[in-house]
Order: sequence, then structure tokens, then C-alpha cells
Amino acid sequence: MKYIVILADGMADYPVDELGGKTPMQVAHKPNMDALAAMSEVGLSYNVPANLSPGSDVANLSAMGYNPQSCYTGRSPLEAVSMGIDIKPTDMIFRCNVVTITEAEANYEDKIILDHSADEISTEEARELILAVNKAFGNETFSFYPGVSYRHALVWDKGPDEFDLTPPHDILEKRIGDYLPKGENGSVLCEMMKKSYEILNNHPINLERAKRGLKKANTIWIWGEGRKPALEKFETLHGINGSVISAVDLIKGIGICAGLESIDVEGATGNIHTNFDGKAKACLDALRSGSDYVFVHMEAPDECGHRHEVENKVKSIEIIDEKVVGFLMENLEKEGIDYRMMILPDHPTPLCLRTHTRDAVPYLIYDSTSKKNSGLTTFTEETAKFSGIVVEEGYKLMDRFIIK
Repeated sequence: MKYIVILADGMADYPVDELGGKTPMQVAHKPNMDALAAMSEVGLSYNVPANLSPGSDVANLSAMGYNPQSCYTGRSPLEAVSMGIDIKPTDMIFRCNVVTITEAEANYEDKIILDHSADEISTEEARELILAVNKAFGNETFSFYPGVSYRHALVWDKGPDEFDLTPPHDILEKRIGDYLPKGENGSVLCEMMKKSYEILNNHPINLERAKRGLKKANTIWIWGEGRKPALEKFETLHGINGSVISAVDLIKGIGICAGLESIDVEGATGNIHTNFDGKAKACLDALRSGSDYVFVHMEAPDECGHRHEVENKVKSIEIIDEKVVGFLMENLEKEGIDYRMMILPDHPTPLCLRTHTRDAVPYLIYDSTSKKNSGLTTFTEETAKFSGIVVEEGYKLMDRFIIK
């Protein structure tokens, strides 16, 4: 038996006015997911515990079968592992976004955050900006490391605990002064953020972006602190080996820490322009070559939610249905491979809020050898309530998925 998880990050939503009071999952043309729902276990899963922030880190740990209450040490260390950063137990690791803030206001505190991704800046452009920041602030204590697109890392050697930091995607269109790092420890980070604006706003990379009508990545935003993680190996927990496929360092890092093989796909970007075909083919190749379990993560619906791109969120779900779910179903059936497939979001990213929530997410579990009759014709947030199945602790969903 082979196991495939299709994780459509942030796919779940609330009813949207622009869609006639329906959610993107309800509007999207997704014949493959809908067909599977008719033959699957369908229910709801709470992937984010009430006492933890509804980030992709916590939610994806749950979706991969790990209890975040006992193993979560912060988002950034997981990303740092994927980036190949040699982190020590005494290091404090942070996510460092390059973001877009307004320019008109004289005081940094009065500026407004416009885009947490700076128009999904290219990795090459962002690398130059982070290297400039590291040249200004890097020393034996602080080191900045370039990552993918707007996502980067800061390592504070022997850094302290206890920070009050805010994810930038939670405060879009808001005055940043109300959300800057606070306290004695936070003041050091806050000062670097303020000075980074002076370095980045008129950096040649940003001046060129402005000429092309793109948003400037004109300040760093530091958040997501944590220390080196220690996850039990996935094979030890579940008795099967596996792989993870994702464009983003966070998911790769979780996979690496779990002892899964991280498979890189050329053209994987973490947005709607990612190489969906390549991810699907890489999944199939991994299953053919010995992986029992493949976790395929796609960030596109989440990014569309953050950016309030209604049409693109619908489109991203349709692409995942056609190019990933449909492709895998067709080829696995053609090759006679017995498989179980689970499809779910990690958390909702409602278009109206432009950030994550901890609401329960819909899931389906399909078994090619034991098809059910669910009575459903579609896979949506609403139809997932039909069965009455609710997994209160999301990490336990893996026990329903993997046959032991």
C-alpha cells in the first residue's frame, strides 16, 4: 500500500461576497476531488490546538502526524534546517521576511505594511537584499541567511527567550508601530528593522523593481522565533518510509527533521505559478522508486488568501485538482498500484481576513482497495460536516490514514 498526502495550504475559507456567498472550494471546478469524496471517508480535523498560533508550522506538524503540543519549538528552526544552516541548541532562530511598507510617513512607526511578500519577490533579488542587510548588521552574534523568495532567516548566537513578535501577514494594511518587537530583547530586533529601511528602500534592486511597477522589499520583518527542534523519525512513528515535496523551507525542514527525503522540484515557487506538473511527477517517481509515503505540499491557495486574490484562489484549487490529484489517480490506477490518498488544507486562510484561522478543515481519505459510499457529491467545508466525523486533535488523523 502506498500513501499520498495532498496538502493544499490554506485552501479552506469562509463564504466570499465576490463568489456569491460561496467559498473557493464550493465554486472551484474540481471533478477529481469531488469524485473521490463520494468514495472516501470525509470529515473535519482541528489541526491547530487552542493554545497555539494558527501557523503553517503547527498545522503541518499536525497534518504529518506530530503532536505540536509536545514537539513544537518554533517555526524558524524548521526552516533553518531546510536551508542547511548549522544551528546549535543555544541559538535563537527567527524568520526574516523582506516586506513592503509605505514610504510617505516620516516616522518608521507610522508606516503601513502593504505586502508580506513584496509582490512575491524573486529569490535572486531577495538574496541581494539580505546580503546587504547581513553586511550592515552581521557579526559574531547576528547572522542573516537568504532563503526562498521573501522568506529568510536570522540566527542570534546565544540569543535570549521571551519575545513579543507578530507575523507580517497578520497585520496587512495596518500601522506597523503597534506591532513592532517589544521589550528589552525585542528592542534589538526593532532597531535592526528600522535601520533596514534606510538600507533597502533605495537599494538598486528596489529602485529597479519600482521602475517595473513592482512593490519594493523595503524593510525586514523579524518574527517566528524558536530553538533547534527534535522530532521522532516518521518511520519510527508510523512504520513506513517516505518523502516530502514542497517549495518552502518550512515544510522541507519538518520533513528533514522527521527523517523524510526532501525532494526538490525545478520551478517550484510556493505560489500559483509553481510547477504543479513537476510536483505530481516527482510524487509518482518517489512512489515507484520505493517511498511508501509522500507528502505533497502546495502553498498557492494560502498565498492567494493572504493577497486577497479571489479568482486565483479558485484557480489554484482547480489546478491542484487537475494537475496533481487527477494525474496521480490516473497513473496509479493505470499501473495497478494500491494506494490511500488524503487531501486536506493545513488551516483556513480566509480571503476576507488575509491571514490564518484555527477552524477545523475538511479532509478526505480515499482507499483504492476499499471504496466507501459517503453519499457526497462534492468536497467542501460544508459537506465535510455531513459524516459527523470530527478529529479534535489533528495529529491523530494520521492514525486514521495509515493502516497498521
